[in-house]
Amino acid sequence: MSDIILQNLLSPVVLFFVLGIIAAIFKSDLKFPSGLSEGLSIYLLIAIGVKGGIELSHYSIDEVFAPILGALFLGVVIPLFTIFILKWMKLDTKNAIALAATYGSISIVTYGAAISFLAEVGTPYEGYMNALVVLMESPAILVSLLLLNIIENKKEVLTVSSQRMGIVPSSMKLIDKEILRESIFGKSILLLLGSLFIGLFLGESAVPMVKPLFMDLYNSVLILFLLNMGLIAGQRLPEVKKHGVKLLLFGLCTPLLYGTLGVLVGNVVGLSVGGAALMGVLAGSASYIAAPAALKSSVPEANPSIYLGLALGVTFPFNLIIGIPVYFEIAKWIQ
Repeated sequence: MSDIILQNLLSPVVLFFVLGIIAAIFKSDLKFPSGLSEGLSIYLLIAIGVKGGIELSHYSIDEVFAPILGALFLGVVIPLFTIFILKWMKLDTKNAIALAATYGSISIVTYGAAISFLAEVGTPYEGYMNALVVLMESPAILVSLLLLNIIENKKEVLTVSSQRMGIVPSSMKLIDKEILRESIFGKSILLLLGSLFIGLFLGESAVPMVKPLFMDLYNSVLILFLLNMGLIAGQRLPEVKKHGVKLLLFGLCTPLLYGTLGVLVGNVVGLSVGGAALMGVLAGSASYIAAPAALKSSVPEANPSIYLGLALGVTFPFNLIIGIPVYFEIAKWIQ
């Protein structure tokens, strides 16, 4: 285990991430232009989506049905677990919902780093795992916001007359249309889904065109992105300290809990060691792109320094340095 963790620590993607953290801590003037940062995000989303679609075109629905069910199961169950844990910790409802959406959704960059890790240790994985990334992005956001509306409206009852007239008070809507639109057509999910379907539709015929940019250069672009993520994570670290040791422990312990659950589910649905490890990475990661984008408009009362600070300042570096090799070792031990 120690050799695997050391190997991961000495990989270029992790070292450049650490470099970014060091730059932020010592207040270096290093920074990425906002346009470049946005461009790198778009690149990674398209690369993972189109590769997943091309790989998915090689499989029949019978082969991917069980893994898809496993991914959807995790997307629903993890937010419920998170709400239970945070209510036990006495965290207020709005921030608990925000963390449930954040930790139920996934980190596309952590997944990308895990793919690089598996390539370094020479472990194959199912190509359709890239498609499962898309499936696990939205359900947790929708489930969390649905729970928020149920909790807030649990004492309200629709009158018979309003039901007959088709009038539903806005406060009683289980989920707002704008929230649904943002969860499905937000940048992250739109690019992942769109790229996935393009890759699925074109199959191998797309490889000659997409390979030079989206496959051959993937790891190099990931290094740039993680350097930028290191800068942002380093800036977020002081915010996490303000909210106490309990939340800090939550950001460190739940990835291991959910990651182990993800590996177990991956094993149950018949994934290989590499595939089960990636399922663990998806389950143990936390979103700092799709979920915060939805939360910003739908739960404005939630504190971004909590859900973004924990996801980006604690869970992301933990998974990048320790989590990924741990989930890999758990997957090897189980199988």
